[in-house]
Amino acid sequence: MFGRLLQKYYDLVSSQFLRFILVGGLNTAFGVGVYCLAIFIGLPYFIATLLSNVLGVCFNFFTTGNLVFRNNDPKLIFRFVLCYVVIYFVNTGVVKLLIVAGLNDYWAGILATPIVAVCSYSLLKYFVYRKKKQEPDEKD
Repeated sequence: MFGRLLQKYYDLVSSQFLRFILVGGLNTAFGVGVYCLAIFIGLPYFIATLLSNVLGVCFNFFTTGNLVFRNNDPKLIFRFVLCYVVIYFVNTGVVKLLIVAGLNDYWAGILATPIVAVCSYSLLKYFVYRKKKQEPDEKD
């Protein structure tokens, strides 16, 4: 019984999607930290946002690649950036639909997050970090 419980815990922690969510928290903290540091040192918000996004995508590429998909191939950066562009438009579109449906900006953004997370995970898994045919797929 204890062995099965331990295996279920291990399966949960070793889940690629759970790692994606946890690493997403780390990536968010990094991006917010860069933004806050830039504001603190006196940069205007639009430069702070640009800096946060550029450094954030670079940081996210390495953390997501290494910790979630176990792939650190630098040649994948272009696909990764393309996915982030697509994810931006998906996020914006979902938020807009929710606002049109009557939600305020805050709730629309909050409710869009899980939808965008699943979309983001799927794009990264199947477009950026897709496995070659001969490699066994990692347990999700």
